[in-house]
Amino acid sequence: MSTTPVVLSEAVADALAEGRPVVALESTIISHGFPRPRNLGAARHFEQLLVDDGVTPATIAVIDGVLRVGLEDEHIVRIAEDTSVIKVSSRDLGIAMVKKVTGATTVAATALLAHAAGIRVFSTGGLGGVHRGAQESFDESADLTMLSKLPITVISAGAKSILDIPATLERLESLGVTVLGYRTQRYPGFYLTDSGHSIDWQVETPEEIAGVMAAHDSIGSTHAVLVANPLPVSQQLDPELHDRVLAAAFEAAEAQGVGGKEVTPFLLAYLVQHTEGKSLDVNIDIASNNITLGGQIATAWAGRGAAQR
Repeated sequence: MSTTPVVLSEAVADALAEGRPVVALESTIISHGFPRPRNLGAARHFEQLLVDDGVTPATIAVIDGVLRVGLEDEHIVRIAEDTSVIKVSSRDLGIAMVKKVTGATTVAATALLAHAAGIRVFSTGGLGGVHRGAQESFDESADLTMLSKLPITVISAGAKSILDIPATLERLESLGVTVLGYRTQRYPGFYLTDSGHSIDWQVETPEEIAGVMAAHDSIGSTHAVLVANPLPVSQQLDPELHDRVLAAAFEAAEAQGVGGKEVTPFLLAYLVQHTEGKSLDVNIDIASNNITLGGQIATAWAGRGAAQR
């Protein structure tokens, strides 16, 4: 465990000490992923999914400069309702501590703090990756490089479909991140069940994933295991609608001169508006499915630890 000065909630600390399953959850999905007031209900729903399955949720955020792993309800309300809450990536954590800011953690920051706390499983919605046009902009999410450094298992519905999926998969391979398709050899496209790209390895059960985690530990691997968990076809966004609106979103972003870190929120907001909220409903299904699977993997992992004690 690292020496990062994280503060664990009592529930998370007890679960870890007793070897019970814990799943880390990011907080940018609360502050920036869903519109108010729906975001607060979604955050509580995500935690309850785990509680109902006997798993302890560990939502992670920075509250007044304190790195918190496991939030009280008052913290969740603040992340959801306070419009001054900023996004905090892994590179921002130190300055956020010194400035005593309140920030919602990205995938990169959440993974880092979860690892520091001793949590092995982290469920999110979509992974950051290589942006389209990155050959000129060099725009690539810190999520990828952080996952190349941490032995944590991350469950996502693929990289966000606004990204360059083939380039993202190439970078994951180059960085040594193990990518497993959960009951599929097709890489999911976030809103879509199938991005059109394949995955080398398919796994069938949470217990098999826990076995991969144990095997990685046995050889001293320090890279993440990325579990690609596709939406059922019945839950995906209509592919024709997705492709049409996304193409229009890119045209609108270029016309309005949107660039840098503003591109992703612009595109996602455009999708919500021009799919009449359908992409938002799908996004909640994505997170819910990944959190449920994360709970099952964490339970299988805890079971392996109990068997060894």
